[in-house]
Amino acid sequence: MSTEFINLTKENLYDEHLCCIIRSRKPHKGKGYGKMLMEYCMVDAREKGKSGICMLGAKKQKAWLSDQSFAKRFGFGVVDATENGYELLELSFDGTVPEFARNVKRPAIESKELTVYHDMQCPYVCQNIEMIRQYCEANDIPVSLIQVDTLQKEKELPCVFNNWGVFYNGRFQTVNLLDVAGLKRILKK
Repeated sequence: MSTEFINLTKENLYDEHLCCIIRSRKPHKGKGYGKMLMEYCMVDAREKGKSGICMLGAKKQKAWLSDQSFAKRFGFGVVDATENGYELLELSFDGTVPEFARNVKRPAIESKELTVYHDMQCPYVCQNIEMIRQYCEANDIPVSLIQVDTLQKEKELPCVFNNWGVFYNGRFQTVNLLDVAGLKRILKK
C-alpha cells in the first residue's frame, strides 16, 4: 500500500483540505492508514531532531480523539492528566517528559457568564457560534464568545482545547461543540 502524506506548512495550509473524523461506534476494518501515519510522524520527528511526540487522550474515550490503545502499541505512555479526565501521552526520543500547562490543570475562570473559547479550525464552529449567539440573545443570557486566534491565546487557555472550550458559572463544562439541547443542559447547572 502506497500513501503520500502532506506536511502542512504556512505556505500550503490554505490549499489543502483538512477535516477531522468523528469516529463511529461501528467497528472499523483496518487498512493500515493509522499505522502508516504514525510511523511517518515518528520518522519525520526524529529526522527533524524533535524531542518526541505528544498527543491528547482521555480516560474515557472521546469521539474526536485517537484511541489511546493504538498509540500505546507504538510506545506512547501517559505522562500527565487533568482532574477532568484528559491525559497527555508522549513518545520521548531523548528522555524529555512534557506536561500540561498549569492553567489547564485548573479549569476555571473568574467570569460566571457562559463563555465559549473557539478557533476556526472546524467548519462547524461558525454555525455553532451563531446558534449560541442567537439562543443567548433570544433568551437574554449573557455570553462571551472568545476567538482563539494566536498561539499565545491558546497557551493561556484555562482548559484542554481542541477547537472549543465552554465554561459556565466559572467552571469548565466541555470541549464538545454544542447544539441547543447541550447548551440548555449546561445552563441548567
